[in-house]
Amino acid sequence: MRVVKGLLFLVVVAAVAAYGGYRYWESRIEAPLALEENTLYEVPRGAGYNRVVADLASRGIIRDDWAFRLLTRLEPESVPQLRTGEYMLRPEMTGRELIELLGSDQVVTYPLTIPEGWTFRQMRQLLDNAPKLDNRTEGLSDDEVMALLDREGVHPEGWFFPDTYRYHKGVSDVEILRQALTRMERVLEEVWAERDDDLTIDSPYEALIMASLIERETGAPEERREIAGVFKRRMQQGMRLQTDPTVIYGMGERYTGRITRADLQEATPYNTYVIDGMPPTPIAMPGRASLEAAVNPLPGETLYFVSRGDGTHHFSRTLREHNNAVNRYIRNR
Repeated sequence: MRVVKGLLFLVVVAAVAAYGGYRYWESRIEAPLALEENTLYEVPRGAGYNRVVADLASRGIIRDDWAFRLLTRLEPESVPQLRTGEYMLRPEMTGRELIELLGSDQVVTYPLTIPEGWTFRQMRQLLDNAPKLDNRTEGLSDDEVMALLDREGVHPEGWFFPDTYRYHKGVSDVEILRQALTRMERVLEEVWAERDDDLTIDSPYEALIMASLIERETGAPEERREIAGVFKRRMQQGMRLQTDPTVIYGMGERYTGRITRADLQEATPYNTYVIDGMPPTPIAMPGRASLEAAVNPLPGETLYFVSRGDGTHHFSRTLREHNNAVNRYIRNR
């Protein structure tokens, strides 16, 4: 009987000790991180759980690395597959919350904004300089970039939707380009489906070209459809579009901020003072508002417009009225 009581006593002691040990281990896992401020931490590509735990301990972020290694034995189901990326650690986080975070998709992201009216060359420069973006297109030609995007032979200008995109460390510029390309194709398809019936343009790509001209001509939302209407009527009447942004685009890197009379007369494929109709490709990346204006021009009689110098334009029906406006807004200025 004494033996039985002794064994029972030992079992109870062992159970209490085990429970106490478990509670102590749990208190170490649930303890706040050893941080005084928010800290950026990166899980390297290919790093396993034990390696990350050792790294966190060496940096002083966690105090009891043994407790985190023991987690894989006591609660293996609570140990996630760690994901590569950067994470923001907060002082109030517990060790358990830390492990959950490192297996989540809550990685630190960075914004990359492509403004409306930018060219593909400007977009590529932005991508080249974006922090922590894996640059895989630097040094490639535009044709090689389009081939990477499965659009071999497609001219890149205009095909990337201007917007703010977010990425995390390790994402490549190819992925940003692919997102912007897919977005533009989808928006263009949606806008083309809502087009007017009597357009002077015959395809979604021509709408993209027209939208790029509108985008480069004005930043005033209320003017976009009226400019589209001017371009439509000029094309209907066999008039050249004569829009300065096409001259600038045709000049390329030679443009230094001003257009001369010789530039207006230069026979480039894009100079709408020389060529009939629209240029062969877009000249910039248009936003949705310009795309919608291109396929829904404002009815009217105006055939000319000139900048007032404040971002808006004066619209005219006759050449005489237009010349008077030029005198008022350009020559006097």
